[in-house]
Formats: sequence, structure tokens, C-alpha cells
Amino acid sequence: MKLLTHNMLTSNIIKGVTKGFPLKIVAKKVEVKEVDYNAAFIIKTLSRVDWPALHQAAIEVGHGEELPDELGEDFKENDTLLKKIHNALLQVEVIDGDLVCPESGRTFPISNGIPNMLLLEHEVGN
Repeated sequence: MKLLTHNMLTSNIIKGVTKGFPLKIVAKKVEVKEVDYNAAFIIKTLSRVDWPALHQAAIEVGHGEELPDELGEDFKENDTLLKKIHNALLQVEVIDGDLVCPESGRTFPISNGIPNMLLLEHEVGN
């Protein structure tokens, strides 16, 4: 599971959960896989990314030390930073582990890079 994917996942559908984002990552196996760098794609994608959630996720999987706490307004001109963001968003992959709902503590397994977000019938809110 790429951190870009993680940034889009939420557990708000769980009964009683109002703040199901961001999910905490408990990584058991993380790999870095080469992906071609495209600055324009990263810049466009960042408009849809929750930066604090990405930063925290990168830290949780051991790849956030080079990312700033806050994304400054000049990031579009900083190619070095864009490459670090590219690495975090697209190259770092959680192969095995768990996602944890920040409110309920419900865990969702990640197996072979695929998060299983399926809920049991009694867990689904109305």
C-alpha cells in the first residue's frame, strides 16, 4: 500500500465513528520500489493530499525524517523536496501490517500491499 493510497482511506463508515482519519499505520514490512519521478504529477497530487496525515504516515513507516512538518508555499520550486515527497507518496510501500482507526481502535490488516477495509455487518453505521 502506497502512502498516497493511505492518505485517501478513512474508517468513518464504522458505526459511531466521526473521526476515522488518518488511520495509524503499524507496519511489519515496508519496501521502497522505484517509480519514475514526475514533478508535475507530485505538485498536482499535493492539492488533494492531507499533508499532516502524509507526514505522520511517513514517520510511522520510518521514512518521514526528511519531510518538513509543514509544506511551505514555495514547495513547487523546490525540486529536492518534491523528490522526497515523491519517495514518500509513491515509492514507500507497506507490504504487511495494520491500519488502526484513530477513534475506535479497529484494525484493518494489510497483506501483500493490499489493505482490507471490509467491515462486519454489525460494524457498519446507518
